[in-house]
Amino acid sequence: MHVLYHDVLANPPSTQTIGPYLAHTRIAYFSMEIALRPEMHTYSGGLGVLAGDTVRSCADLGLPMVFVTLLSRRGYLRQEIDSEGRQIEHEDPWNPADFAAPLRAKVALLIEGHEVWVRPWLHVVSSPIGSRIPVLLLDTDLHENNPEDRRITDRLYGAGTEYRLKQEAILGIGGLRILQALGFSVRKYHLNEGHAGLLALDLLRRYPRNPNQIANHTGSAGLKFRITPVHDACIFTTHTPVEAGHDRFDYGLFGHVLRDYIDIDQVKLLAGDDSLNMTRLALNLSGFVNGVATRHALTTHRMFPGYDIRAITNGVHLPTWAYPALADLFDASMPGWAYEPDIMVRADQLPGEKLWAIHQQAKADLIAQVARRTDVLLDIDKPLIGFARRMTAYKRPELLFSDLGRLKRIHAGLPFQVVIAGKAHPGDAPGKVLIQKIHQHIRELAPEVTVVFVPNYETDLARHLVSGVDVWLNTPTPPMEASGTSGMKAALNGVLNLSVLDGWWLEACVEGITGWAIGRDGVTPPDEAHGEPIENDLYNKLENVVLPLYHHDRERWIWMMGQAISKVACYFNTQRMMRRYAAEAYLR
Repeated sequence: MHVLYHDVLANPPSTQTIGPYLAHTRIAYFSMEIALRPEMHTYSGGLGVLAGDTVRSCADLGLPMVFVTLLSRRGYLRQEIDSEGRQIEHEDPWNPADFAAPLRAKVALLIEGHEVWVRPWLHVVSSPIGSRIPVLLLDTDLHENNPEDRRITDRLYGAGTEYRLKQEAILGIGGLRILQALGFSVRKYHLNEGHAGLLALDLLRRYPRNPNQIANHTGSAGLKFRITPVHDACIFTTHTPVEAGHDRFDYGLFGHVLRDYIDIDQVKLLAGDDSLNMTRLALNLSGFVNGVATRHALTTHRMFPGYDIRAITNGVHLPTWAYPALADLFDASMPGWAYEPDIMVRADQLPGEKLWAIHQQAKADLIAQVARRTDVLLDIDKPLIGFARRMTAYKRPELLFSDLGRLKRIHAGLPFQVVIAGKAHPGDAPGKVLIQKIHQHIRELAPEVTVVFVPNYETDLARHLVSGVDVWLNTPTPPMEASGTSGMKAALNGVLNLSVLDGWWLEACVEGITGWAIGRDGVTPPDEAHGEPIENDLYNKLENVVLPLYHHDRERWIWMMGQAISKVACYFNTQRMMRRYAAEAYLR
């Protein structure tokens, strides 16, 4: 029977200790969020889910790593949708003692001129083949701290820039000091996004250097020198081409929160004159920098010219996201696939009748989940289009609903149904409006076209969606999709992608074989495809290609399912991704 990694616990949390990991751990991975288990609400979306998949692949590969994140004991948000389609946000607390053990080490850093103490909790991720990876979750809810400081690690991405800066100080500065206090001997620090950029700044403070070094060697296109050994120690992965995704802090706020921490004039040379740009800070202090897809690396280079930006395309942890019955089929047909994903290239030889039967089983499971969560009953015999991701403007969740009349006409000849899920960030007012508009469209399309919005999108629901829908729809505004990984999970399960050519899909799309493209190359203006509005291309593809194939040529559809599994899963996985990081970044 296939076992999900998040169901494997090496020891009860209370018995876990850090000792077994000290001697061989040489690489520390810092991420504001990591999706470790559905019950541990330490993630908000794709960044954290990718980090969780990364931990599991590191355990598979036996890499000498430790992961550092925030405890986030009150979670990100639990989403409720009211009768008007408005998102209502609730706290989403969890009990750390159920899954982690508090360690005895504590460190302090000065925030607003007084000590704030930090304690780590230890959670261990185990691979079925024997390796274990420690994850440290940083906590300020300690009796030594005042009430305000005890809340710093409460809410993931909590409200306000001051709260956010304090969190990033705890992650970067506090996390570095925790590793040293525990006795780790770390040689490389991997910064997963700019949230941990203050770690590199703290390293810089520790090494003797000529005080004029930075001022004398800074150019408009970035630093023209190496601050050794900081550059040698730091690896930086940037994940977003969206301006709002790059944290910026006013220098007055920085000076208030981290008083007398470092000369601000020196920081301005590293992080920008106008405000402290965490991405630019990490770029200037990291010897290895990469984007998360080939196109994203080029986009990042345009945003930050003068830096050497590599490309390591994201992946997913295959055993975590494969539907259990499908994983059993993989085990029987391709032994070892979970640890050597290259074997998945043979998935196009899987028996079609078994592949279809298992997909229908996954679809039935999804239909049951949707009915339980929404009271809407979907039809297993109609093609099911899935759209699930963070609800924000550049993802264009409304694109499918650009012409409701045409959608109804398409449905009249080629029936289909749609399932949607996603949360808007509490501070993203336009994202919340999009959720309301989607619910308005759902009412306008009823009763002809069944569209259902499933609230509180999280990893358990995601597993059902990526295995149970027939088509995975993705419509971002190019080139705003850094990579994306949900479509990889869908393809692993034989679900066909219908997506704008951006992010990872630009590398994976083989038209009519692994899925279909909406529009042309990701550099195409966002409102045009072949000289017409992009939504027309979406509707034409649905009406003339995708839906007719499902309804009238099931044999070809099933053949494409096998092609998608073999050509996507064999490459777009975190095993390949982490082997590249190890060879190109960690061992340099």
